[in-house]
Amino acid sequence: MNISFHGAVREVTGSCHRLQVIDTQGVQRQVMFDCGMFQGEQMCGSKNQDEFDFDPSKIDAVFISHPHADHTGRLPKLIKEGYRGAIYMTEPCASLTKLVLEDAYHVMKEDAQRCGSSVLYELEDLTLTFEQVKKVSYHQQIEVAPGVMAMFHEAGHVLGSAYISVDAEGKRIVFSGDIGNDDVPILPNTEAISHADAVICESTYGHREHEPIETRGQLLKEAIEGIIHTRGVLMIPAFSIERTQELLFEIDRLLLHELQTKIPIYLDSPMAIKATALYRQFKQYLRFDVPITSEPDQDFFSFPNLRETLTVPESKSIADVPTPKIVIAGSGMMSGGRIMHHLIRYLPDAKNQLLIIGYQARGTIGRQLFEGAKKVRIFRQEVEVHAKIEAIGAFSAHGDMNKLTRWLKPEEGPIPKKIFLVHGDPESKEVFATHLRHSLGTEVIIPEYKKSYEI
Repeated sequence: MNISFHGAVREVTGSCHRLQVIDTQGVQRQVMFDCGMFQGEQMCGSKNQDEFDFDPSKIDAVFISHPHADHTGRLPKLIKEGYRGAIYMTEPCASLTKLVLEDAYHVMKEDAQRCGSSVLYELEDLTLTFEQVKKVSYHQQIEVAPGVMAMFHEAGHVLGSAYISVDAEGKRIVFSGDIGNDDVPILPNTEAISHADAVICESTYGHREHEPIETRGQLLKEAIEGIIHTRGVLMIPAFSIERTQELLFEIDRLLLHELQTKIPIYLDSPMAIKATALYRQFKQYLRFDVPITSEPDQDFFSFPNLRETLTVPESKSIADVPTPKIVIAGSGMMSGGRIMHHLIRYLPDAKNQLLIIGYQARGTIGRQLFEGAKKVRIFRQEVEVHAKIEAIGAFSAHGDMNKLTRWLKPEEGPIPKKIFLVHGDPESKEVFATHLRHSLGTEVIIPEYKKSYEI
């Protein structure tokens, strides 16, 4: 059994890992975990255009942990290059992935026109992708081949997210996908690992600890009160899936119990609006920390102050609304989307505020602003930054060092013999690897791109 790494190795995005095993009939099988887009560059950037380092037609099964583009964005490209097998994911993940990839396709077409290169795949490849999707339940046994079994387990990261275990050759390997934060108020907790010989583990926040989860409501309240006081604009770039829904839930709580204000709040993201509708549709997969029936409208994702701006004219009309106001818009890393227009308009004014509630990949405008840039370039325009920049780590959908360390301790049996750290910046991996070697006393590997490792 060996594993090779084809993305999210020395960076956070582009998740793609290939497991090679021998089934009980002596046939070599190949299983792939995720097939994500490299972000922080254009869709037509070099890494996304590169051919895969393996023959897609030889892959036996693809398992998708969750719908975010950095875990799903190259699936149609995989189809284009010859993969014809099953793509396994949970039912809500399938619906959200369709939403993500349809949006990514349109962005890719625009991006390709701007940079003058070919697109990664065609519309028919996207259509064929979903013809090959097989929806599965948590804890359902999936037989990839004789003696090669897989299973999805609750990851607590986003709606329908999972970590995946594969049993073969008498060993169990676990792929984390993205592991969720502690005590997310709308999701089930991350399921414990029962046992594992090796784990491929994300390390996005392996180098740090988040603020206590109970502080995020207070910090959000302070940000809203601050913008009311300055009569400015509070911009919140939010990922359409999960972060937006958690944010809406938190605002709903504040307006219901602690903060009496009629300040208009705009959800300015078509994909976030559609994703929120899917959260309502699949609410049986959610776990609310208060009874949903106690709400007057039985809906945690809407409130009287909220305006959804689905169309472009509706989005443009936000500029005409007097301040104070709040704008929630994608993309979460400020690498495109409607948030860019709001940044151009509102970053130069000191009475405004930008509230960062998610990870910002290298190469993005979001990362520059998070690190204190005084000027940023947006749509070939230099924009001065005078607005207040704040971040709330407790809104992260990723577990921190403590959460990941606890998760890596199986309920049964010993600590995994090998832990491979992926999906993190080099610095966070180094810090987390040192921590795990001392706290768990096991072999921790920071894999190299395209390199294969024996398990």
